[in-house]
Amino acid sequence: MIVLDLHCSNEHRFEGWFGSAAAFEEQLARALVSCPVCGSTAIRRLPSAPYVQTGQAATEASPAARAVQAVNAAPPSAPPPEALARLMTQLRGMARAAEDVGERLPEEARRIHYGETEARDIRGSASADEVESLLEEGILVLPVPPAEEDLH
Repeated sequence: MIVLDLHCSNEHRFEGWFGSAAAFEEQLARALVSCPVCGSTAIRRLPSAPYVQTGQAATEASPAARAVQAVNAAPPSAPPPEALARLMTQLRGMARAAEDVGERLPEEARRIHYGETEARDIRGSASADEVESLLEEGILVLPVPPAEEDLH
């Protein structure tokens, strides 16, 4: 398994995992390598540091590595706009059904995460720094933009 530094025509840098350099070249020729950001298949390989094998014997690729390789090989397809609109409607509906804890969101999310209070769906507001801090602690939060009718 090799990890290559790649670059698309829109200047996005990303990594790709491949079974070999030949596998990369073959997938590139078939337009199976695409940018995870924009979907461009105009990809070029960037110079990267060599990998030095240490004393451990090389083993067959792990199932996780094979899964990553398969995902990287499949061209991305953007969902249709109507599917995205349905998803946003569902997310907003879930947010409306959750308990509104207002600005206490970070505190309540931590209390739920650490088992200090019962688990339940909550919503509220938090600064970008607070959201980042929650994510760093392993507390999953999902920003959901308000519905247009809720905007003032």
